[in-house]
Amino acid sequence: MEVAQRIKNLPPYLFAEIEKKVNQARAEGKEIIDLGIGDPDIPTPSFIVERLCEEAWRPENHRYPSYQGLDAFREAVVLWYKKRFGVELDPEQEVVSLIGSKEGIAHLPWCLVNPGDLVLASDPGYPVYKIGTMLAGGIPLELPLLAENDFLPDLYSFPDSIWEKVKIVFLNYPNNPTASIAPLSFFEEIVELARRYDFVIAHDLAYSEISYDGYRAPSILEVEGAREVAVEFHSLSKTFNMTGWRIGFAVGNEKVIEALGRVKTNIDSGIFNAIQWAGVEALNRVDEVLKNIIPVYTERRNLVVETFSSLGFDITPPQASFYLWVPVPPGFTSLEFTNYLLDKSQVVVTPGTGFGRYGEGFIRISITTPSPVLEKAMMRIKETWDR
Repeated sequence: MEVAQRIKNLPPYLFAEIEKKVNQARAEGKEIIDLGIGDPDIPTPSFIVERLCEEAWRPENHRYPSYQGLDAFREAVVLWYKKRFGVELDPEQEVVSLIGSKEGIAHLPWCLVNPGDLVLASDPGYPVYKIGTMLAGGIPLELPLLAENDFLPDLYSFPDSIWEKVKIVFLNYPNNPTASIAPLSFFEEIVELARRYDFVIAHDLAYSEISYDGYRAPSILEVEGAREVAVEFHSLSKTFNMTGWRIGFAVGNEKVIEALGRVKTNIDSGIFNAIQWAGVEALNRVDEVLKNIIPVYTERRNLVVETFSSLGFDITPPQASFYLWVPVPPGFTSLEFTNYLLDKSQVVVTPGTGFGRYGEGFIRISITTPSPVLEKAMMRIKETWDR
C-alpha cells in the first residue's frame, strides 16, 4: 500500500534528530527544559472556564452547531473588531468561525488555488502556509523575511510575471517566529498590489494582543480597500490561553469567507456550541485577561533579553508575540546551536530553519514556560556558555 503523492511531497520532520536526543537525555534522567513550543502555560481565565461549564449543561448546546458559527459568537467578533481596530464587519457575510485558526489557514488554499497556482508564503513563517498550499496542489514560493529589512518582505523584488500568477500571499504580523511587527503603511502597499494583480492577502493576526511597551498591532482591514482583497485570521488560543480549546475565526472579503464556509460545510461540523459561548465571554472581557498576562510575558521577555545580551548576543526586545528570535553566534548553524544548547544546558529551542530556509542564522525561544523554569533555563545557559 502506498500513500498519496501529496503526502509524499510533504517535507520531512526536521526536528526528528532533536526529538531523538531529547528522549535519550530524559531516559538518562536529565531534566530537559523545553522552550521550543508556543503553548501558553498560564491557565485559561476562570470566568471562561465557568461559562463553558454553564453552557455544557444546556441540552440545546449538545446538538450539531452551525457551520458558520453561532450568531452570538460572530457578533462578539464584530463588536471586538469595532472596539479594537475601528473596523465594522457584517456578521452574516464577513465572519466565519474556525476550529482554531490553523484549520482555516490550511483550508484557504482549497478555496482559491488550482493545481500549479502560485502562493507566496512568509519565510521564515508558520509551516501551515506552505503545507496547506501543497495539499491543495499549489506551488508555494518563499517570501523572504530578512533582518536587514526588519523582517518585512521586499514586495518589489518580484517581477510582474510572478505577481500576475499569484493567488494568495500569506502574511503574519506580529510575526511568528521573528516577533517582528508591520506598520500600517506596509499593509497599504500590499493591498495596493493585491488590487492591481488580483490576488488574496491572508493575514494571520494570532498574536495581535500579545504586545509590550504600549505597542498596539494594526489589522490589515483598517486599510481602505482591504476588504476587496484580504481576509484575516485570528485565534483565541494565544490571547486567552486557550490553545487546546480550538476556536478561532476568519473575517474579511465576503466571497472568500463564503468559500471557506462552504469548504467547512463539507468537511467538519463546526465548533461545540458551549465553546463558542465561552468564546463570547472571552471576547467581551479581553482587557481583563491582558492586564494579567502581559506583565508576566514582559518580565519573561526582559529576562531572556538580559541573559543573551550579557553573553554578547545582539538582541532587541520584541514589541509583540511571546517569542524571541535570537541570532546564533559565529561558527554555528541554527541546528548546530540548537544542539549545543541541548547538550550543554539541557535546554530545547527551535532552530530557525524549522520555519524555512531564510530562518538560518537564528533560533526561536518561546517564553510560554513558568517563570521559575525559564529562570532556571537562563541560568543554565549562562553557566554553560563557553564562547
